[in-house]
Amino acid sequence: MRAVEVDPANGGQLRLTSRPTPRPGPDEVLIKVAAAGVNRPDVLQRKGLYPPPPGASDIPGLEIAGTVVAAGEGAAVLPGAKVCALVAGGGYADYCLAPVGTCLPAPEVLPITEAAALPETLFTVWVNLFERGFAADGDTVLVHGGTSGIGTMAIRLGTLFGLDVIVTCGSEEKRRAALDLGATEAINYRTTDFVEVVKRVTGGLGVSVVLDMVGGDYVARNLQCLADDGRHVSIAFQHGARAEIDIPDIMRRRLTLTGSTLRARDVSFKTMVADEIARTVWPYVEGNRLRPVMDQTFPLADAAAAHARMEAGDHVGKIVLVMD
Repeated sequence: MRAVEVDPANGGQLRLTSRPTPRPGPDEVLIKVAAAGVNRPDVLQRKGLYPPPPGASDIPGLEIAGTVVAAGEGAAVLPGAKVCALVAGGGYADYCLAPVGTCLPAPEVLPITEAAALPETLFTVWVNLFERGFAADGDTVLVHGGTSGIGTMAIRLGTLFGLDVIVTCGSEEKRRAALDLGATEAINYRTTDFVEVVKRVTGGLGVSVVLDMVGGDYVARNLQCLADDGRHVSIAFQHGARAEIDIPDIMRRRLTLTGSTLRARDVSFKTMVADEIARTVWPYVEGNRLRPVMDQTFPLADAAAAHARMEAGDHVGKIVLVMD
């Protein structure tokens, strides 16, 4: 099969190569990949900053959509089924193994490229905003990176579940795009102090949850945005892994600081999340009320160009590789 791998001898560049087609083990399915989502962890892996967890493929790619062609023992998905799946690696290839528990039926109402753009951001937003952040109907939340894959999914999913979603963006064009997608407020962080805007929009009360992918000096500012009993959820740290915070303020206002990473979690946890999403979110997907925001697609052979698009920061929504 064709596969894209990271070439450590050439500065971590991506190269198209040939690999043996894998065979499914117990509770696994082999998927003929039609499309694979591109995510920031793929870029970090290429740079040597985010190695695959033990046992995962070294081929990048954390979400796929395609057709099941073989099933291992105990995998109750019949060959021929069209699915999308969250995987720990291996998506940038013609064929990819997936735990049967992290597969969801590819919605008939969506093109296969959009189905491939769902799992990583949907699982991430569901786990961190709703499970760890306890966001509930009527809450106001702040999400950084409002036009990223995560941000656009947070806007659309949050709106469906009754949240007022405030986002930050890096340009006026992105700000307008976020508002068009349904954000309650979109803040250009290059020209405006997001802390001041959040306080104004919430009448000085603050937000219930901050979903943060920036880290570093943003953390202390994020805490200023939180209401009493608010929750700060970290999912990345693009501005740095360390932050200075005011502990007495956390105690006085009963704030919660939490966070998670998804890729290294065990299959049983991801299966549990997939079951929750199948019950609570997938009806919206199948009813064409929730779909990913799409930016651009690239052929598999142009994976390096897809990464360049992501690193340039000009994209709005999801970048996807197509195999044909």
